[in-house]
Formats: sequence, structure tokens, C-alpha cells
Amino acid sequence: MNEVVLDLETKKSFQDVGSRNGHHLLGVSVAGVYSYRDDAWRTFEEHQLGELEVLLKSADRIIGFNIKDFDLPVLAPYIRTPVKEFPMLDLMAAVEQALGFRMALNNLVAHTIGAAKSASGLDALQWWKEGKIDLIKEYCLQDVRVTRDLYEFGKAHGHVFCKTRDGRLIKIPVAWEP
Repeated sequence: MNEVVLDLETKKSFQDVGSRNGHHLLGVSVAGVYSYRDDAWRTFEEHQLGELEVLLKSADRIIGFNIKDFDLPVLAPYIRTPVKEFPMLDLMAAVEQALGFRMALNNLVAHTIGAAKSASGLDALQWWKEGKIDLIKEYCLQDVRVTRDLYEFGKAHGHVFCKTRDGRLIKIPVAWEP
């Protein structure tokens, strides 16, 4: 399958735009992808999002963490293809469905694959203000990497792990096959 793992970083926060529904106002600073077909990691800046659209349109499935409610709605103003047309697997939505509540990516990757995110979205916003695009690209691709690795683990084992607020380690059943 031609699957693509996607993550993106924004120029602004919801606080900056004054609304949790202002996805279209956040702006894309950097998008990062891993393409299974090409076995390649790529980043796209705002002026390259047309190229990203071509890649996403060719994908059999787009995989990400909170892509349904965040990444794709943020990307929507930049592309012609309605984002709801993209076949996708949102790992956060799948975990939320299994658990009944949301779980942070960092929690899942820490307890499933022993990895950690290298920074936060707030760091990426600050780097944008400082013009540190290379740091945003590095961070974005690290998020793509841990998302891909979490997906691979869940696909291979049929579960992932997280730690609950009360400190219990729990196994979350997932069905992430193509």
C-alpha cells in the first residue's frame, strides 16, 4: 500500500487566532511526511504545499495523530482537494475510541516504543517567530517518525500501551491493518 504518515506545524496557536474553531487561520509553517512507497522523509514549507497535495492525493491512506480534527483542517485552505476525501487513519481517534478518552502521543510512544517527542507544538510556534525553520522541520519529522513507529507497533501487535493518570500501564487494542 502507498501509505503516507503526516504531521504539520502551525504559525499561530488557537489563542493567537481567538478561536478553537479557527483551524483555517493557524497557517502551516512546516508539514512533514514519511512515504512508504518511496521509503522517504520529506518536509514542505508553505510555498510547497501544492507538492504535498499531489503526494497526499496519490496515497492509499494518510496516517497521523489527530489529523482528522487538526492537521487536515489546518491544511485545507492551502489545497484544492477537500480533505474529507482523503482516506485516513487517525491514530488518536482510534485510541480514543478504544479507551473512551483522548491520550497524548507522547504518553503512547513512551510506553509502547520507549520513545519521546523531541519538543512541543509550542516550541515550534516560538521557532516560527524566531525564523528557525530548520528546527521546526527537525521536530516535525521526529513527530512523523514516532507516529510511524507507533503505527507499525500497533499494526504488528494489535495493541499499544499508555499510562493512565493513576499510574496504571494499560494495553489498548487497535486494528490498524490496511
